[in-house]
Amino acid sequence: MTSALKPLILVVEDEPGLVEMLAYNLEREGFRAATAGNGEEALLMAAEQTPHLILLDWMLPLMSGLEVCRQLRRNPKSRDIPIIMLTARGEEADRVRGLNSGADDYIVKPFSPAELVARVRAVLRRTSPSLAEEVLRFGDILMDLAGHRVRRNGRDVHLGPTEFRLLRHFMQHPGRVFSREQLLDLVWGHDVYVELRTVDVHIRRLRKALNDENDEDVIRTVRSAGYAMDMKTA
Repeated sequence: MTSALKPLILVVEDEPGLVEMLAYNLEREGFRAATAGNGEEALLMAAEQTPHLILLDWMLPLMSGLEVCRQLRRNPKSRDIPIIMLTARGEEADRVRGLNSGADDYIVKPFSPAELVARVRAVLRRTSPSLAEEVLRFGDILMDLAGHRVRRNGRDVHLGPTEFRLLRHFMQHPGRVFSREQLLDLVWGHDVYVELRTVDVHIRRLRKALNDENDEDVIRTVRSAGYAMDMKTA
């Protein structure tokens, strides 16, 4: 999924910690994230940016998520945008109200980031199949995100979990140089404390798994800067 094709997800939520968590995990999984803290701001942003999907909290200041959903559905410019409601209300009657107001799906808090991303992908597959592409391609490397498999030039490439996340990040940002510090934040996470040289260890493992004796090394070391994924021009 190239950056130009990354789906834009509008997160409408008034709890700062949850907003940060949602935006971080969405961007880590290859989406772009925009945020709105109340219903009025959400309606303005939906009109201006036309997101590919909206994560909409039920309990919002000034205007409820249900009312936001109804207004989005009444507006010709936003009526087809998929909406997933986020709420602490788990009763069947509440779920029915949310769906009847125009929501496409409904997630009850608390939820895991993995479940949320899976629901987002599922709704996008139904509403915009081209945006839910789960196979990344770079040269002769194919990465199946759903099946958690990697192939290069027709052969299977066996990666550990960290190497898989590293490769996914590079394939989603081909040609861009990332420092070791950036890779630690983006691949390991902000709250994980590991040494910078850990990045070098996993880069070596990734290279060893990817590169057969006749394969070009697509992971480029940029002296004093970090690493990038691209094909050699020389």
